[in-house]
Amino acid sequence: MSFSQLIIRNLKKNLSNYYLYVFALVFSVALYFAFVTLQYDPSMDEIEGSIKGAAALRVGSIMLIAIITVFLIYANNLFIKRRSKEIGLLQLVGLTKGKIFQILSVENMMLYFGSMLVGVLVGFSVSKLLMMTLIKIMGINEVATLRFSIEALLQTIIVFVCIYVVIMAMNALFIKRQRILHLFQATSKTEGKVNRVSIIGMLIGVLGIGSIAFGYYLSTRLFSGDFTGMVELYIAMITILGSVIIGTYLFYKGSVSFIFNLIRKKDNGYLSINKVLSLSSIMFRMKSNSLLLTIITTVSALAIGLLSLTYISYYSAEKSAEQSIPNHFSVPDEEDATRFMDELEAAQIEYMKKEVDFHQVHADLSGIMKTYDEENMNFEPEDTSMVVISDEAVEEIDVPRNESVFVNFSDMLGQFMSLKNVGPISLTGKEQTFNFDFKGIEDKNILPSLLTLGGFPVAVVDEDVYQQLKEDMDESIQEELSIYIGIDIRDRSDIEKADEIFQELGFQENFGYSSRIFVSSTSKIAMGLIMFLVGFFGLTFLITSGCILYFKQMDESEEEKENYTILRKLGFTNKDLLNGIKVKQLFNFGIPLVVGLCHSYFAVKSGWFFFGTELWTPMIIVMVLYTVLYSIFGLLSVLYYKKVIKDAL
Repeated sequence: MSFSQLIIRNLKKNLSNYYLYVFALVFSVALYFAFVTLQYDPSMDEIEGSIKGAAALRVGSIMLIAIITVFLIYANNLFIKRRSKEIGLLQLVGLTKGKIFQILSVENMMLYFGSMLVGVLVGFSVSKLLMMTLIKIMGINEVATLRFSIEALLQTIIVFVCIYVVIMAMNALFIKRQRILHLFQATSKTEGKVNRVSIIGMLIGVLGIGSIAFGYYLSTRLFSGDFTGMVELYIAMITILGSVIIGTYLFYKGSVSFIFNLIRKKDNGYLSINKVLSLSSIMFRMKSNSLLLTIITTVSALAIGLLSLTYISYYSAEKSAEQSIPNHFSVPDEEDATRFMDELEAAQIEYMKKEVDFHQVHADLSGIMKTYDEENMNFEPEDTSMVVISDEAVEEIDVPRNESVFVNFSDMLGQFMSLKNVGPISLTGKEQTFNFDFKGIEDKNILPSLLTLGGFPVAVVDEDVYQQLKEDMDESIQEELSIYIGIDIRDRSDIEKADEIFQELGFQENFGYSSRIFVSSTSKIAMGLIMFLVGFFGLTFLITSGCILYFKQMDESEEEKENYTILRKLGFTNKDLLNGIKVKQLFNFGIPLVVGLCHSYFAVKSGWFFFGTELWTPMIIVMVLYTVLYSIFGLLSVLYYKKVIKDAL
């Protein structure tokens, strides 16, 4: 038999093994080529002068290379392991290791570069869909076109040729190190199976659960005021990260076996066929795969958490702009406001004007301060500055002379500064001091956050008291701006036209001048791009990790095929075995998924308020979508097991 005939026969014989490898290659190439095509698309640099989209995509492509390289190396290792007996037989008939490596290299080259060609075609066909998705998310006025990028093709070829060289080097190392006996045993090695759970294993299990619980608890206290300095905050974050990751590893190493052993003991050894095929198998296989499952769980939690936070920012863009800018347009200058309103009248746009006079005073808030982060807030409660306004500037608020309420109090500020519901405060001008009974916080935003000393709350006092404070103004603490003019457009359909006028007058470049729709759209463009990148990498890792778990299940099914044959001979039906397999896959895919979701939930919950105003809707949408996509691989595993069980007899 000639060399070429041997290669062709091997290719035909190993089609059942190759299809996984081909899928991994086509998927990886298509993913990378489609992503890099975005990088070289001219429209990515035309985001109205705000963001250099191509620069962000270049950084993302580097991360994508790392993910794809690990995935392909794992798929190749699985493939070479499946052919270990064949490699051993070739050595037995007299072929040298060098000749065997040459045969595998030619086969691999044909498959690898053939799959690359298919992957490029698939990536090219979906690149327009990716561009349309990105444009839609960012809300920019661009038209997606199907464009074949030579630059993207060359970059894809260079990257995957380098990966091919790495894979071939690993194959050569594998063939060189393995002895013939080891090659025949490579696919029959058990994965750390033992007969019982040891005391040490139980202790590891309890320690793993306790470590994760401690990390979760610490995350709930992260911004509660318990950690007042930046050093303490960093130490707490590192402790949480280390505790959760170590706890996850110990959870797979001992907790799963410990919990399932308790369930098994509860039945006094009389296990149903479902538990035999699920609990008994998972108890010890997860232990041997603890490092792999820890990596998958940690990165899954990271992907879900980052995507949730970016989606929170994107989802909250309009509401955040509304909170920071109370009116459609902010113009803190009477002359400029008159110019803007004249232009609106010329364009026949109806509007409403709101004018608020404000100034700064010295304040003593020590009587109402519960806790505050001295290092981050950088102020003294006994002597700080704050903005004060009259109650006539606030609808539905009328305070007596000796009382005051606060407005413009943000949720994020509340994480660093906790106030009592009532208590004494004092406001001081240049010479006079006025004492008030604090009556709480009203959920109203009257002034833009830029005009309130960096988002500090605003005190509302009686009109007469306000005039006295104004006459006694301390000029040394006054900001340049002391008046706010807010303009609202009556017909919402005219807001975009009004914003064009606002931008043409050049107001947006001045301090204190703001357009709510401009701030919202700019935030959506920035967060939309970040959300697309994070979502793309999250989807990439989801598919690669799902494939890895699926590949592991394929290996396990082949190892357990003899057990299914015995069970079928004992009288158990295909349905009995398949029901047990369904429970097994529920645990195999469900446990890493649930643990990853829990990790991401506590991570997001601890600091979501820095990113937006909405928590539950964005986070639930991300988690449900991730769960649905992840469950597909569990379903595919069940279908593969169904085929193995059917062939068991």
